[in-house]
Amino acid sequence: MSNRICIALFLIFLLGSCGVKKFIPEDRKLYTGAEMELNAELPKREVGQLQDELEGLLRPQPNSKVLGVRFGLWAHYKGSKENPGFINRFLKNRFGESPVYLSDVQPDRTLDILGNRMENKGYFFYEMDYEVKEKDKFASIKYGVEFTEAYKLEKYNVLGDSLDIIQEIIKDLDETELKEGTRFDLEKLKSERERIDKALKAKGYYNFNSDLLIFESDTNQYDSRKYDLYLRLKNEVPEKSLHPYSIQQIRVYPNYSVTADRDNQDTVRVGGIKVIQEEIIFRPDLLENYILFEPNQKFNPQTSRLTSNRLSSIGNFRYVNISYEEGEERIADGTYPLDARILLSPLDKRGLRAEIQGVTKSNSFVGPALILNYQNRNLFLGGETFNLTGKIGYEQQIASGSREALRSIELGLTGSLIFPRVLFPVPIMNRFNFSIPKTKISLGYEYQNRTDLYQLNSYKATFGYLWNVNRYQYHEFNPISLSIVDLANTTPAFEEILNSNPFLRRSFEQQFISGMNYTWNYNQLVDVERKNAIVVTSTIDLAGNLFKGLNRMVGSENPDFIFGLDYAQFIKGEVDLVFYHKFTKEHQLVSRIFGGMGVPLGNSSSLPFVKQFFAGGPRSVRAFRIRALGPGTFVPQSIGAGGFFDQAGDIRLEGNLEYRFPFNRYLKGAFFVDAGNVWLYNENEALPGGRFTSQWMEELAVGAGFGLRIDIQLFVLRFDLAVPVRKPWLEPENRWQDRLEFGSGDWRRENMVLNFAIGYPF
Repeated sequence: MSNRICIALFLIFLLGSCGVKKFIPEDRKLYTGAEMELNAELPKREVGQLQDELEGLLRPQPNSKVLGVRFGLWAHYKGSKENPGFINRFLKNRFGESPVYLSDVQPDRTLDILGNRMENKGYFFYEMDYEVKEKDKFASIKYGVEFTEAYKLEKYNVLGDSLDIIQEIIKDLDETELKEGTRFDLEKLKSERERIDKALKAKGYYNFNSDLLIFESDTNQYDSRKYDLYLRLKNEVPEKSLHPYSIQQIRVYPNYSVTADRDNQDTVRVGGIKVIQEEIIFRPDLLENYILFEPNQKFNPQTSRLTSNRLSSIGNFRYVNISYEEGEERIADGTYPLDARILLSPLDKRGLRAEIQGVTKSNSFVGPALILNYQNRNLFLGGETFNLTGKIGYEQQIASGSREALRSIELGLTGSLIFPRVLFPVPIMNRFNFSIPKTKISLGYEYQNRTDLYQLNSYKATFGYLWNVNRYQYHEFNPISLSIVDLANTTPAFEEILNSNPFLRRSFEQQFISGMNYTWNYNQLVDVERKNAIVVTSTIDLAGNLFKGLNRMVGSENPDFIFGLDYAQFIKGEVDLVFYHKFTKEHQLVSRIFGGMGVPLGNSSSLPFVKQFFAGGPRSVRAFRIRALGPGTFVPQSIGAGGFFDQAGDIRLEGNLEYRFPFNRYLKGAFFVDAGNVWLYNENEALPGGRFTSQWMEELAVGAGFGLRIDIQLFVLRFDLAVPVRKPWLEPENRWQDRLEFGSGDWRRENMVLNFAIGYPF
C-alpha cells in the first residue's frame, strides 16, 4: 500500500510540476483547440465523412499533450526564463514547443477555407459561424455548419467525338467513377482527368497531359439539385498531343558516364536493341531480357517504369535512366517516332566490409563478434552477386548462479550466389513484369563449442527463388533446403540433460533435415499515407516426406534413415499478422497476432531443435527473458543448464498490442501488452504440462510495460522495460500478479525485465 501511495504522490507531483497555467502571460489566452458541429438532414455516414475532412483543415494545432500534460510547452516556458540553467535549456531545445495563443488563430480565415471545401464537395448552400469559449487563461473555438443536400450528377458526356483521341477517351468511359447520382466533388473531377491521361498514355499519347482537358457543368436543365457534366479538349491543343508515339530505336549503355569516350565503344545488336559499351560490362544477350518494350511498339509509360524497376532490381547499377528523343515528322503508321536511350551506371564491382559486434543476450551471454563480408556484384558479367561472409564470436556467461559460467565459441562461413534471373529448364523470365525474379544458391558451415556441454557442426545448403509480384507482395520458394547437424563431444553434464529428456535427445539426434519451404509476405506499409495498414507473413516448411516416399518405393529395411543418416520428418506452418492504425502521423496503435504449429511425422516425436518455436525476449513476450516461457505450464529451471534447451515447443501462439507516440523528432515512447506461450505437439514426460490442450488460453503468459525508442531513421535503438502480469507455471489461483513492489530490490530482480534491441519489435 505504501508503494502505491508513493507512486500516486509522484504522479501528482509530476502533473503539478508540468502545469503551464502560471506561465501564461496575463494578456494572453492559451489556445486549447477547436471542435466542430455539423447539422444536416442527411445520412450520418455522409455527414461524418465531411466532418472528418473539415476538422483536418482547422489551424493552428494546439500544443500537444502526453498523458494529459503539455510537457513540450512546459519545457519551452522553463527554458525561456532568465538564467534557466543547463537542464531547462536542454529540455527546451530538445522537447520545447512554442505556445499557441488565441491571438494566433484566425477564425474568419478558417471559415473561408471551410466554405471553399464545402463548395468543392458539392454543398453550395450552407451557413457557418463560430463561438470563442474562454475559461480562466485558456480558450477554445467551436465552429458550427448548417447545410443541405449536395448536387448530384445526372449525365456525363464527352464533346468533340470527330477526333480520334476523343474516340479513345469514349472507349474507356466504362472505367469512370463519375456515375449517375455521384455527388459533385472537385477532387473526383481531377481524378477523372488523371485517369484519362493515364489511359491515353498507355495507348501511346506521349505528349498528352491532363491539363488539356476541361470540365463544364450545367444545372439549368433541372429544378432539383442535379447537374450535367461535359468534358472537352481545351482550345488550341498542340498537334503532337493529339497523336500517339511509337518506339523506333532502342540503345542501351551498360557503363554510362558523362566523361566516357564514345568513339571507342562497340555496338552489339541483340534482337531490336543496340547495346553500346567499350568493354563487356554486362552481357548483351542477358541484358535484353530485362527490357520489356521493343521497336515499332507504341509508347507505354507503365512498360517503361517496369523496365526501369527490372534493371534496378538487378542490384548492379547505381542508377537507371530511360530517356526518349522525339521525332518531328509523323511516320507511315500515323504515329510520331520516339528513340529510347537506357543509361546504366554500374556500382563498384567489389566490396569488402568488416563489422565488430558487442553481443549481449537475455540468458546472460555477452561477448564480441567479428564479421567479414566480401561481395562481387557482377561475377559472370550478368549481374550475379556473390557474397562470402565469415564470423568469429566469443561469449561468456556472466550470471551463472552457483554453477560454473559457460563459454561459447562460434565460427561460421557462408557463401551465396544470386542470379538476377530464373534458372529453370523452361524460359519463364518475362512472366514477371513488375520486377525480375532471382535465383539464390547458398552454402554455409557453422561451428559452435559450448564449453562443458557440447560441440555442434552445422552444414546448410539451399536453392530457391525470390520475387516481387507487385509493390505489396513478396514470395520466396526454396525447393531444396538441406541441413546436417553433427552433435559431437558431449559432456557428461549434457548427456545427463539428454537422458532426462528423450524428446530433446531425439531433436538433436535427427541430424539430417531435407525439405522445401515457401514464404509469402504482404506489406501495405509501403503506402506511407495509409491510415490503416496490414503486414502478413506466412511460411510453410516441409521436411522428410520425399525420403519417406522413396524408402517405401524401394522397400528399404530401415525407412527412418537415408544415406545412413537419421532424418527429420515434419510439417511446419506459421502466420504473422500485424495491423497498424494511425490516429495521426506519429500516434499509432499496433496490434499483432502470431500463430505457428509444427506437426512431427513418421519417426519424429518433436520438431528438430533448430526448427522449434520459443517465446520471450525483445521480439516476443517482453516481460519474460528469451526462451524463458513454456512449454505450457512447465516449471522452468531458473538456474539449471537444461532450462536453456527445454523451453521451446512445436506450437506457438502470441498476441501483442502497442501504442506508440512521440516525445520529439527522435525520441519515441510506447506502452505495450504482450501475451503468448509455446506448447508441445506430443506428450513429454520430462516436460510435464507442456502439451497443447483445449485449456491453452489459461496457460498464456501476459506482460506489460513501457518502451523508449531512439529513432534516427537509419536505425532504431529500443529499450523496453516490462513486468509479468501473468505467470502460467504457477498454480491457477496464483498466476495473476497481485502486487507491484518497485521499492523492493528482490521484487525488481525477479519481475522487471529490460530488453535492448535494434529496430521495432513488429
